[in-house]
Amino acid sequence: MTIAIVGAGLGGLALARVLHVNGMEAVVYERESSRDARGQGGMLDIHSGQRALREAGLIDEFSAIARGEGQDMRLLEPDGTLLLQEDTPDDAPLERPEVDRADLRNLLLDSLPEGAVHWGRAFESADNGLLRFADGSTAPYDLLVGADGAQSRVRALLTDARPAHIGQNVVEIGIPDIDRTHPVLAAMIGRGNYWVLGNGVSLAAQRNGDGRVRIGLSFYNTAEDWFATSGIPFDDPAAARARLIDLLPGWDPRFTALIAACDDTVVPRSITTLPVGLTWPSTPGVTLLGDAAHLMPPVGEGANMALLDGALLGLALAAHPHDFPAAVREYEREMFERTSAAARMSANVQELLTSPDAAQKMLAFFQPG
Repeated sequence: MTIAIVGAGLGGLALARVLHVNGMEAVVYERESSRDARGQGGMLDIHSGQRALREAGLIDEFSAIARGEGQDMRLLEPDGTLLLQEDTPDDAPLERPEVDRADLRNLLLDSLPEGAVHWGRAFESADNGLLRFADGSTAPYDLLVGADGAQSRVRALLTDARPAHIGQNVVEIGIPDIDRTHPVLAAMIGRGNYWVLGNGVSLAAQRNGDGRVRIGLSFYNTAEDWFATSGIPFDDPAAARARLIDLLPGWDPRFTALIAACDDTVVPRSITTLPVGLTWPSTPGVTLLGDAAHLMPPVGEGANMALLDGALLGLALAAHPHDFPAAVREYEREMFERTSAAARMSANVQELLTSPDAAQKMLAFFQPG
């Protein structure tokens, strides 16, 4: 029977790989024209998702590309007060290592048989065992797995739920080759995650494997149309940086220096989520994984849940190779419970970040008791 996976993100590729390891094949359909068609984002904190990589037979390869030093963390207040500094010993276990999303995706892609991923196939609709794509082509399926992310088109086959804005708007900026171009700022940030939490605003800086530091400026408790009213001229990077600095009155000059040092990549992102605890009646022939099933706030759980979804669905299908509906029911029961708990935890962390004393609350979160 034909297993069709829509979306070549981490979850969809983990599913294809675990199926392959267990002697079953799937076809992955991806709307992008190639693996390099667009950037894949920054670093990921992979913790529970390591189980998926073990099931995929890729844990050693993952360990080779993971950055243990990425577990370092510094937490500060806008006036420059350092609240927490955790430096990871060189021999520390890889409990929550950082890994470049592109590197992890390439690891999964390279583990699949040639031709398993069909690029340039944008999913449009499905009915009566036939997929239809934007280019007019079709393909048969017995099981359709929607792994097509936050704006999933497959989701509509199972639920009317849609992502909703949660009052957070993020501006992504970055400094390339920071060790060479801005060594003082590089030393300030350190090797891992650098968080400055203020009243309604956060700055999160994170090293990438290619030497770039990605910076996300989050503005909380803001409207969905905030970018249109913020006065940030996204078509003029230099003026956009100046406006972002203006939006941080009273912040330590070291933090605004980070923004001033960024290049011309300025990307606005509105943050949306699906309802916590979203479920649907199990439907023969179709299911969802990853952000298509349980889009959460970006606090470190999404990629891990997607990897686990893919691996555990693959194991369920391998255990019931002649009864896909039973496999899907088994997978969805476990997935609903596991991801609902992760979504509740993510929502709680999101609530801490939006509070007036976010830095102190996050300090208590990282150092309970």
